[in-house]
Amino acid sequence: MATKTSHLSAPPYKDPNHPANPARADWLGQWLSESWKLLALPLLLFITIPLISIFLRTDVRAFFTNLNQSQVIQAFSLSLVTSLTTTAVTLLVGTPVANLLAQRSNRFFRIADTLVDLPTVLPPSVAGIALLMAFGRRGIFGPGLADIGINLPFTTIAVIMAQTFVAAPLYVKAATIGFSAIDPELKQAAALDGASRWQTFRYVTFPLAWTAILSGSVLTWARALGEFGATILFAGNFPGRTQTMPLAIYIGFEVDLNVALTLAVILICFSFLTLVIVKGILHRRLDANLGIASM
Repeated sequence: MATKTSHLSAPPYKDPNHPANPARADWLGQWLSESWKLLALPLLLFITIPLISIFLRTDVRAFFTNLNQSQVIQAFSLSLVTSLTTTAVTLLVGTPVANLLAQRSNRFFRIADTLVDLPTVLPPSVAGIALLMAFGRRGIFGPGLADIGINLPFTTIAVIMAQTFVAAPLYVKAATIGFSAIDPELKQAAALDGASRWQTFRYVTFPLAWTAILSGSVLTWARALGEFGATILFAGNFPGRTQTMPLAIYIGFEVDLNVALTLAVILICFSFLTLVIVKGILHRRLDANLGIASM
């Protein structure tokens, strides 16, 4: 008698990475994409709303009236002169430091790199006290400078020193990144062709790293323009001599809010327009590099 056997077929293989419902997977992916946009919204609103509030609370007539006040004119001109001077000084003394830090084989790299980063994490008030203890009348170098007729605290030079102490590290870090990205073989080729170190920097290093130098310079200028804590401790708050726009805003907040709002609007517009121009230049440079690379 023949027995009847049954053959059970194996269940079909299912790829765990393959979605069971493609339509549902597409909807889920679209939902996640929109969720990321919603998650980015709180921080963007948190930054945007206070800035817009300044413009909404600023009376247009009071704004143009305050522009003619001597306090506003003096604070604006002093801030512009000191911040530009700080940027120039930083370019002069910060570029060699950035070039040194770009050579990571240097034995003092870590120490120098830490020293450069330190002012960016220190509270500005600590920076002001440090400058006073070094160059104040009772500081380490203050009495010696006073003997030769040099008094740095509470002068315009003190404003520049405070701004440089706080803002220069931003330029050094940006320039260091630009210098580090240059292929060392290009410098070696220039040296083999008989170029000196200055010629190598002028014709090879600077043209290749100018975008990093520009961005670092703008960051330094913007940071110097908004410096407050170190300036008020080391340079004081004297109109026409050491009172920059942030210090005038501080005084105006207590005396005349409209003056503070006027200076705040000026600072916001200056910073925004500068960033737009510089970012436009950097993006054009990036697009040009991408176009050359794709050829």
